[in-house]
Amino acid sequence: MTEPLENMRRTHYCGELGAGQVGQEVVLMGWVQRRRDHGGVIFVDLRDRDGITQVVFNPDYNVQTHAKAETIRSEFVLGVKGKVEKRPEGMANPDLKTGEIEVMASELKILNRAQTPPFMIEEHVDVTENIRLTHRHIDLRRPGLQKNIITRHKAASAIRNYLNSSGFLDIETPFLTKSTPEGARDYLVPSRVNPGMFYALPQSPQLFKQLLMISGFDRYYQIVRCFRDEDLRADRQPEFTQVDLEMSFIGEEDIMAISEGLVSAVFRDVLNVSLKTPFQRMTYATAMEKYGLDKPDLRFGLELFDISDIVSGSGFKVFADVVKKGGIVKALNAKGCETFTRKEIDDLTQFVTVYRAKGLAWIKVRENEWQSPITKFFSESEKQQMAERLDMKPGDLVFFVADQSKIVNESLGHLRNHLGKKLGLIDENRFEFLWVTHFPLLEYDETEKRYQALHHPFTAPMESDYDKLASDPLSVNSRAYDLVLNGSEIGGGSIRIHQKDLQVRVLEALGLQKEEYEEKFGFLLSALDSGAPPHGGLAFGFDRLMTILCGGSSIREVIPFPKTQKGACLLTNAPNAVSRSQLKELSLKIDLE
Repeated sequence: MTEPLENMRRTHYCGELGAGQVGQEVVLMGWVQRRRDHGGVIFVDLRDRDGITQVVFNPDYNVQTHAKAETIRSEFVLGVKGKVEKRPEGMANPDLKTGEIEVMASELKILNRAQTPPFMIEEHVDVTENIRLTHRHIDLRRPGLQKNIITRHKAASAIRNYLNSSGFLDIETPFLTKSTPEGARDYLVPSRVNPGMFYALPQSPQLFKQLLMISGFDRYYQIVRCFRDEDLRADRQPEFTQVDLEMSFIGEEDIMAISEGLVSAVFRDVLNVSLKTPFQRMTYATAMEKYGLDKPDLRFGLELFDISDIVSGSGFKVFADVVKKGGIVKALNAKGCETFTRKEIDDLTQFVTVYRAKGLAWIKVRENEWQSPITKFFSESEKQQMAERLDMKPGDLVFFVADQSKIVNESLGHLRNHLGKKLGLIDENRFEFLWVTHFPLLEYDETEKRYQALHHPFTAPMESDYDKLASDPLSVNSRAYDLVLNGSEIGGGSIRIHQKDLQVRVLEALGLQKEEYEEKFGFLLSALDSGAPPHGGLAFGFDRLMTILCGGSSIREVIPFPKTQKGACLLTNAPNAVSRSQLKELSLKIDLE
């Protein structure tokens, strides 16, 4: 039988006690981490979110309490009253916050019993993620996960404190809104009272925060849930959290300064780390040229070099033909990696094919020769130029990819990150922030055969590029900016379009006809025409930022109840089938054929 609390009231958390409480009578409550019986004396490690305290049940101290402790097992929920005592000489545990003391139990209440847990409540438990997610309520008892969730709370508090003190207003925006499928797929919600009609869950509060600026609120923020129906991976979830902010009558510098202050406050309050501001800046063009990706990790070198001009007339037709067709050839010098085996090189070749590269050429630089199947196709002059541009020295291993620029940059950019980890070049204790600026406004989607907004359709183009919107849209740069930390995009935003005629020109550049953009965005166009101030903002990916702060590898480690890579909640078995009567109420019929 379990027992009621009655008059027993907790006085301390399990991680609070130390030498200063010796001699005090305390009441602790928590879960049994482990139970040990040493010759009649029972030791219990009692755990709560704050830590662990060793509780001693000694028959010489209280025979009834000791007898009850005989029935204790792992994960039982206990209430314990007792006196704090200093541990015997030589028995202190320096690895435990409460390692100097123990509690001699005088009273015990078994508040609840527990079945044997499906895995041990400890770090680095050897069990699959699916089992842990199925029993997430138990998994969340692990100290590491509890620390992550508490850190998440501290970060959110730091964000709110900073933005509140900077004149921002915390304003909620709707979850049930209009579907405007311009990015990822929307999650749709059928309307019972409007048969055949649907709401969409917001992919971000983008339009509403712009409307709030038009309404005159000047500075808005929200720590908000967002929803995207997209294929998942380690840094994606169908529902995720953004720190969303918007400001009126500002420019890029204002938003960057506020954002840097916010991030600095989080690192100071959560990690006790002081960041150096302002953060480094780099244009999108430079990031792609040097690193192949628009979110470069600056904690290590291995820059990329374009050698298209050197090899365009070479005897190596693979390279020469690609350049002739408008593609590029880039190289990455893996300094000191000439000892890589052929299998290791083949594995790296397989790695880049994931990013659509058709192959990975290579040259090993030996003391008196270059070893590679392709060296015979280059003249001495071409070799000399490559050696100078790529700083090729004995012991180096140079990799090459030739293709359209997007494929070359993406494949070599990811190869660079892979080699940075493989070669141990990354200092995990460094935090390298970078603003990437001057993104292209549009990109061409080969599948859809139309232009798409690189960020979103409400991003303002550079004023100097307005005239190119109709004649050369791909050359138009935008007033967008991303904040990158250690190779991960943790935030992105832009100065918005605040004039109706310019917004229409951008929507037309995207190939939308008047009827289409009026149907999708008519309410925004009307609002812009009602006196919209210049405005802009930024959204931080809170889950990604927390993953870095907690030293994790997946955002699932910092979200209390995450979904799997198939978008399933294994704890609640969602999504699930619903009854025919529910579907009928919504005027829906399922057709899976």
